Amino acid sequence: MSDVAPDIRLRLAPNPGPMTLEGTNTWILGRPGGPSVVVDPGPPDETHLRAVQAEAGEVVVTVLTHRHVDHSEGLPRFAELTGAGARAADPAYVIPTGDHDGRLRDGDLIEGTDLTIRALATPGHTSDSTSLLVTSERGAWLLTGDMVLGRGTTVITHPDGDLGAYLDSLEVLLQAVREHDVSAILPGHGPVVSEPERLLRFYREHRLGRLEQVREALRLGDETAAQIVTRVYAEVDRSLWPAAEQSVRAQLDYLRTH
Repeated sequence: MSDVAPDIRLRLAPNPGPMTLEGTNTWILGRPGGPSVVVDPGPPDETHLRAVQAEAGEVVVTVLTHRHVDHSEGLPRFAELTGAGARAADPAYVIPTGDHDGRLRDGDLIEGTDLTIRALATPGHTSDSTSLLVTSERGAWLLTGDMVLGRGTTVITHPDGDLGAYLDSLEVLLQAVREHDVSAILPGHGPVVSEPERLLRFYREHRLGRLEQVREALRLGDETAAQIVTRVYAEVDRSLWPAAEQSVRAQLDYLRTH
């Protein structure tokens, strides 16, 4: 367990790997003992889910930042343990309650704690990616799911992910940081980011730089996404090349329409 603030706490799921880094970050928003909002319960690991339940106390609702299994697969069991509904942009993951229909839309407020929690639609990594702006009298934070990680860069998961949407969503996050003086990004994987605007600018420049590398690879005669990965991602561990190929496919789609 790691505390960002007394009412913003992190429990790391036991699913480390090349794509999940140390594991999935499950965020608990609310005072110890509840009422709490739990974000991304993570994998269906019983020990992890029960530990989150114990730390959260009364769970008002569970929220998913996006549908990927390392964030969502434990949701059905967590709902059984807590009796709480779930909100998600993808209706397939919604568990409605009497208080809401479960759909998570841009601008929605997630009520039930002393924190102000507002959903920001930030598609790009996936079409359903949603970030959360959390504010209180003590400050402001951004929960970004896999849109922005605590270390390294994320994947545009073609064909569901979209590079144009991703670049637009980075601007949404940058605007939120500036308008609300956000002090930290709380990512879906990796450590807390204490310089949010600097990281978001880096992500934008990194994406634009990769795009130019893909353009150059096409000029040099590469024709397939796999060929481009071999050239552009040569310095990246080969275990990550399948993920890199998804991003390249998204970049190629972007270049066809821009």
